Amino acid sequence: MDSVSVSLPDGRHGRTLVAGIGNIFLGDDGFGVETVRRLTGRPLPPGVDLMDAGIRGVHLAYRLLDGYRRLVLVDTVGRGDSPGTLSVIEVDPLDMERPDTDTAAPAPMDGHGMDPASVLRLVRDLRAGAGGSLPGQVLVIGCRPLSTAEGIGLSPPVAAAVGPAADLVLDLVRRPPAASAAPATEPGTTTAHTRS
Repeated sequence: MDSVSVSLPDGRHGRTLVAGIGNIFLGDDGFGVETVRRLTGRPLPPGVDLMDAGIRGVHLAYRLLDGYRRLVLVDTVGRGDSPGTLSVIEVDPLDMERPDTDTAAPAPMDGHGMDPASVLRLVRDLRAGAGGSLPGQVLVIGCRPLSTAEGIGLSPPVAAAVGPAADLVLDLVRRPPAASAAPATEPGTTTAHTRS
């Protein structure tokens, strides 16, 4: 699956992009891709686009130039007590604009392995020349991996987290962008959700 689009009748304002990130050949790193695949069979609210970004960070950056109001990235993260623990991380997109931070450095151009922060830096760099804007809200739905060693397939605890992660994504995208952060979540903090 590359992408599924459901456009709003009034254009691109208010759209949300849900992007699954990861390498399916590195075990649990395929979590984001598998979660987005699971979402393809479920009804989505109007204005929500799904993208299997995989390891194509440059493609994701160019897609973001289309003017999304909210970005939900689904990926593995090194947070949580045990493998399969889900986290919601709210990223301040304004950090990508501030020249006094490490994020001001130009994004490395690696078509097969850009992390989410590098993708956002590339969008910042691209929009400086091509126009467009960063999403007003960036959320990461992360899952603690058990193993990202070479191999196809998710470990049992991460595979068990795919369904709850898909439910969490649907819960977030059904809310207006300003209200989609998990309750009591501050920018840069984590709300842990255990798998069912």
